[in-house]
Amino acid sequence: MDEPTPTQKLQPEDEAPETGTIDRRGFLHKVSTVSAGLTALAVGVPAAGAFVSPALPKKPTDDWIKVADDVALIDVGEPVRVNFVKTDQDAWIETRTLNGVWLFTEDGEKFKAYNAKCTHLGCSYVHDKEKKSFYCPCHRGQFDIKTGKVMDGPPPRPLDELEVEVRESAVYVRYRDFRLGIAERVVS
Repeated sequence: MDEPTPTQKLQPEDEAPETGTIDRRGFLHKVSTVSAGLTALAVGVPAAGAFVSPALPKKPTDDWIKVADDVALIDVGEPVRVNFVKTDQDAWIETRTLNGVWLFTEDGEKFKAYNAKCTHLGCSYVHDKEKKSFYCPCHRGQFDIKTGKVMDGPPPRPLDELEVEVRESAVYVRYRDFRLGIAERVVS
């Protein structure tokens, strides 16, 4: 048998030739490694974000609600009830609640807004046009339209007045809920 000359080298089948090319097994190994890494990133990053996000600080929510598009459309001297849906996010749970405010103006420039819940037990009250007051049918509470003061019944405090801003002829209200049935006005 002829012995190989020093210029001829014997290479095992698993090794790549020295010309810089990769054999099929090496190529498949590299493709598999890159694919596994990309798959791990595509699945792992969103999964990690879902578990970490509730612990991260929340950006402050804007609790100003647009209740009227144009001040010219609001009747002067007559209160108007405006309902809206408020969405709250608690970790993974999203809740929606129907809330309301009563908007009132005597001159079309300065506005008052009242939380639409009676301060006694949170019932919705209505506008009594004959008596020119707000009336809560649950326990016969009665409130002054202009000031929100209790005129009759068991409510422990006046109606909860909310902050109002007029921006570019639109009316915004900073909505808050308050504890019910107590004389102090405490944000709940």
